[in-house]
Amino acid sequence: MAALRIETVRHRECTVLVAAGELDHAGRERFSAHVDAVWDWSPGPVLVFDLADLMFYDSSVIGVLAAVLQRMRAEGSGEVILARPTPHLVNVLRQTDLLGHVSLSQSVDVAVAELMLKTARE
Repeated sequence: MAALRIETVRHRECTVLVAAGELDHAGRERFSAHVDAVWDWSPGPVLVFDLADLMFYDSSVIGVLAAVLQRMRAEGSGEVILARPTPHLVNVLRQTDLLGHVSLSQSVDVAVAELMLKTARE
């Protein structure tokens, strides 16, 4: 069993959360608490999740993403970007009707660069 590892990187335009290892019911509370701790690090907030290095995840990952999207909707702002999403995760998001509420990016670097360009244009 690979322990859940969570790293965060704060950018002016967004906060990047990289999760690796296993995210199951036991790790969900820790992952949610981590998201809560960095919620105000970026305007919006704009949260970029890189979950591609999760070796295992169950419905807990969907629960965390759904809770984040629900909070953003309640607060009236925010954006979720999934960097390097696996085909399986995209399929699960499609099946749960969450896919239309997130943006997809081929990498964290691309997501951050696109957000920097967007900010520069505004």
